[in-house]
Formats: sequence, C-alpha cells, structure tokens
Amino acid sequence: MSLRLIALASASLLVATAAFAAEPNATAIHARALVLDSHVDVPVTFDPAVDGDGQVDLPKLERGQVDAAVLAVFVSQGLRTPEGYAKAKSDADAKLAAIRAVAQRHPDRAVLALSANDVEAAAKAGKRAIIVGFLNAYPFGESLEPIDAYYRAGVRSFGFVHAGNNAYADSSRPSGGTKVEWNGLSPLGKAAVGKLNDLGVIIDVSQLTPDGVFQTLKLTRAPVVASHSGVRGVVDAPRNLSDAELDAIKANGGVVQVVAFGPYLVKPGPDFAAKVAPIRAQFGLPATFAKPADGTEVLSPAQRTDYSHAVNALLPKATVKDFVDSIDYAVKRIGVDHVGIASDFNHGGGVVGWANEGEAANVTAELVRHGYSEADIDKLWGGNWLRVFRKVEAARR
Repeated sequence: MSLRLIALASASLLVATAAFAAEPNATAIHARALVLDSHVDVPVTFDPAVDGDGQVDLPKLERGQVDAAVLAVFVSQGLRTPEGYAKAKSDADAKLAAIRAVAQRHPDRAVLALSANDVEAAAKAGKRAIIVGFLNAYPFGESLEPIDAYYRAGVRSFGFVHAGNNAYADSSRPSGGTKVEWNGLSPLGKAAVGKLNDLGVIIDVSQLTPDGVFQTLKLTRAPVVASHSGVRGVVDAPRNLSDAELDAIKANGGVVQVVAFGPYLVKPGPDFAAKVAPIRAQFGLPATFAKPADGTEVLSPAQRTDYSHAVNALLPKATVKDFVDSIDYAVKRIGVDHVGIASDFNHGGGVVGWANEGEAANVTAELVRHGYSEADIDKLWGGNWLRVFRKVEAARR
C-alpha cells in the first residue's frame, strides 16, 4: 500500500472513530437502510472477490453494508472517427462483460439487478445488487442502435457525455478546442431521450451543459437522475449544477446524487492560482484562467487527465463532513426527496472518511450528526433513486 493510501486510511479511521463515538445509533440506522451508490467506475481486470487496492469490490461492499451499486460502462472520449468509435465500442463491451461477471461469477453474493424490485429483493436476500450504468455515448458513434443491445445486456442508466463533446451532446467540460457544438443535445441526443424513455432506462444528466440538462428535462416523459454531480452554490465548477438546474430537476421529479469528489466539495485557498500557474505553464496554458472555460479545452484527453490530477493534488482534502455539507445545500434548495449519494469511486471520488465502499457507514454517521432523521437517511441513500427508477419503468413503452 502506498504512503498516500496509508495516510488516507489512517485519517479515515480517525473520522470513523469520532463519528461513531458521537453517534452510536448510526450503526443501526445504516444497517437498516437500503444503501445505494449511484455511480462507480470499475477496471476491466479487477477481481470482485478480492479485497484489493481499488475502492470497490465485494468484500468492501459487504463490509460497508452497501446493498447496491451502479457500476458504469465508461470509456473516455477519443477521436470521432470510424477507428476511434470501433476501439471505444470494443472497450465498452469489455467493461460491460466485466460488470456482468460480478454476479455471474459470484451468484451467492451478488445479483444483476434489472429493475427496482430486483434491487430490493437482492438487499433482502443479503446480496449486493449490481446495476449496470453507462456513461459517455462516444462508443456508439453516430447511431442509436447499440442502445437496444446494451439494454438487453442489463444497462438501466445512461449518461450522454463525459469530458468532451460527442455525437449525442455537448459536455460541460469540452475538449479539443470546440466549446459549443450542439447548443446542448444534438438531433441524435434528442432522439435518444425518447428511446431511453421507451425502454425504461434512467436518463443521467450529469456531465451535460446547462442547455443539455434543460433540453433533456423538456423532452423526457420520465424523471431523470444526475448520477454524480456537485452543486455550484458550494463550488463554482462547470461540472457542478446551478441552482436553476437543481430547481428544474426537482420540478421534473428527479434526483441529484451529490458526488464525493473533493474538488467539487471544497473551495481552493487564496493562493491556489499562484500554485496552479507553473502547472499550467508545463501544459502550455496561459498562467491565468477564468471560469467556465480555463483553456484546458485545447488539451488532448490524456493531457487533460494528467492536468486535472496535478491540479487536484493542490486542493484541500475534502472530508465526509464537507461531503454532507454539499448534501445539506442541495436538500435546503430542493428538498430531501430529490437528493441522493454517489461516490465516483475508481475515477477520482473519495473523501477522508469515505475512501472506499467499506467506509460507507461513516456517511450515515455524518448525516446523523447533521440532524437527518432515519427516514430522511433512507431517502438519501437509496429511496429517492429507487423511486425515480420505478417512475422510469412505469413510463416505458
């Protein structure tokens, strides 16, 4: 284990000890809740039965009493060429197979959940519900046809973009020099909304531009989910949702799953720009930057990832309290019925106190410390997401 992981684990243990010492009822509340993490990434090669270095596996899900997790079929944005699409589709197929294999290889411990009822049944049986999500339509190129096959294979949540525009929609974090291409959704993306509604797939609006979010809400006949988003009222980042977006998702009947991703939870210090300047120079970017565009759209996807990691390392470490503070903001704005919880593990997610799925109970302890009732905690952890899933199922044709 690296020194960084050891330090993070030690800090997490201190947070956990303090939280449970102060809130002994949190253990029982957590055990009774249906705990669902709405966005997790997985490597293709991981062994779900091994309690390894990754943030998510069956032992950690069991230790953290996490009943369900949405594991994402995710491929980074690349060149929009026939060759690029073919490589991305191959990678997506491999990721899909790896996710399905969790339940196939360990039927005594996990279930591939295709409905809200499946999720609840798995929890009652003491098994982990594995829900297949999808993020970034780039592997599907300029076609809607792959959606049907992926639905048959188990996909029940679908996000249009990641970091970079694709043939479906604009990204809140464009790359490659093109900031606005479709003014939200493309004609293909607009058609995808109806198709996903017809199938009974949850539409995930995380990563979209505000125009894309509002257009999706106008077109959909079912509630939506923002599977892993922060709130701009806490940190002004392009990926975070504005108050207007929060309000619109509430009006749609949807749910915002607040993400435990440090840079979206805590503001940088006053000397942050000075610290970032040499990193920007290293990547050939101007020394100063302004939001929402900061010049990173000229970087390649690989460069952008390296830049983001270097910059994020300069930010203060977010704690589980910071995470629940963002949940508080969303709850005060749109109500506890429209807010949920996501980790974004294995793709940058994790805070001190919730560094992996095995520490999920610390979130419950912090929610108790913030004054949330058991009924509200049930809604935040899984109840609200499952309510939306049922509404989506009822709206299909």
